[in-house]
Amino acid sequence: MRLGQNFLRDPNLLDAIVRDAEVEQGECVLEVGPGEGPLTERLAAVAGTVHAIELDRSLEPELEAVAALPGVELTFGDALDVDLASLEPPPSAMVANLPYSVAVPVILKTLFELPTLRRWTVMVQREIADRLAAGPGGRQYGIPSAILQRSATVKVVRKVGREVFEPRPRVDSAVISIERTGPAPDPDYVALVRAGFAHRRKALARSVETARPGSLALVRGALVAEGLDESVRAERLGPDEFGRLADRIGPLPG
Repeated sequence: MRLGQNFLRDPNLLDAIVRDAEVEQGECVLEVGPGEGPLTERLAAVAGTVHAIELDRSLEPELEAVAALPGVELTFGDALDVDLASLEPPPSAMVANLPYSVAVPVILKTLFELPTLRRWTVMVQREIADRLAAGPGGRQYGIPSAILQRSATVKVVRKVGREVFEPRPRVDSAVISIERTGPAPDPDYVALVRAGFAHRRKALARSVETARPGSLALVRGALVAEGLDESVRAERLGPDEFGRLADRIGPLPG
């Protein structure tokens, strides 16, 4: 394992992920964390271009042959720092075995910075998969769920055991499918969601007030106008309800 990566070794599962992704002939695909390149190789066989972004420079010898394949564009760097909007051609799909530690920020970064992305097929930690797919009302539903589901549908398509990785991780994994349904959320929506979940044991209005002083009356008024309980917690509101509140409230104080 290098830089915390767990390499996927099961060829049948690698083939299944490519099938799950339904990559079209000639399509441009983004892969973050190619590791030693087994998934990259399979993607290159069907895609027109594969933008592979790898942080670990020590993997360069293993990736040399894969990088030489037609259509593979290999970039060494941190995907959280790479200017994704500069990728040419722009990707329309993302297929990856994401490093656990950056899975959520990478998915959200691509949502906002790559409006051309229509779908994601990514392997993540099982707990992360459940959180991203969770609906309102439960403990797993939170900031990433509400932000991502404002613009996309999320579903768990494949549960993955620990034995297919090397080294074997301490947690289970899952493949999730994300289908874009609209543009990324606007800043007012994101600010409201983040403030609303900042103190999730509090009522939404109180949580927002704690994070953004001076907003209490504004948020309570918007809740009443939307026919919602003033004491409702953030976890009870779905993305559409957050969206209507954000539209009514506008920019938060502070």
